[in-house]
Amino acid sequence: MRLVFLGTGTSCGVPVIGCQCEVCQSADPRDKRTRCSALVETDSTRLLIDCGPDFRQQIMPQPFRRIDGILITHSHYDHMGGMDDIRPYCQFGQIDVYADPQARRSMLQMLPYCFAEHRYPGVPAIGLHEIRPHEPLHVGDLTIVPIQVMHGQLPILGFRIGKLTYITDMKTIDEGEMPYLEGTEVLVVNALRFDKPHHSHQLVGDAVSFAHRVGARQTYLIHSCHDIGLHEEVNRHLPVNIQLAYDGQTVEI
Repeated sequence: MRLVFLGTGTSCGVPVIGCQCEVCQSADPRDKRTRCSALVETDSTRLLIDCGPDFRQQIMPQPFRRIDGILITHSHYDHMGGMDDIRPYCQFGQIDVYADPQARRSMLQMLPYCFAEHRYPGVPAIGLHEIRPHEPLHVGDLTIVPIQVMHGQLPILGFRIGKLTYITDMKTIDEGEMPYLEGTEVLVVNALRFDKPHHSHQLVGDAVSFAHRVGARQTYLIHSCHDIGLHEEVNRHLPVNIQLAYDGQTVEI
């Protein structure tokens, strides 16, 4: 199984429009972070996790082949604002999209023309499925178990896929979810910045502590803003088995 980080940034992306800080002005491509999204691929199955407003830009460098399913973590625009751009992939057939009840309602409101009784030609062909925590779903040769984390006061989804656990936008997690993370070898989890606490996002210290609880062999930090610092410097301050992910990075699992 292969994981491709399409985007690793927050809702504003990096560089932030109008910002002159050293991260936003950096020439290192690893400091350019589009909104969070990822591909999980096997030889026969391709899953997209979230489809934000940068999806078109993110997917262009990737091989053009069928997307078998899209997993939505939650209803915020930076995680599903690019759904209209999946239309070229619908030439392979309808794309099944999996979302919790709130994200499903938001998608019906955001893309009503995709679900109208009489759709005009060319709109994305979406099969929208409601999913809930701990109820496994199967897409191709992959089994996905949704888990619940808290984005501030909002319950959202993370996903356990084989030895991979993918979590974004988490502030806290209930202890009852931890058994679903047992055996995780590769953990992906959000880390906004080092300081200045946020009401709905973890900081780097929180993410490192969580990674130690999970006991993954390797952890990748995502959903990071420009305040986290330069990519190369951040990784020098992290444990050897925890690193800041970057857009376009590929990991074999």
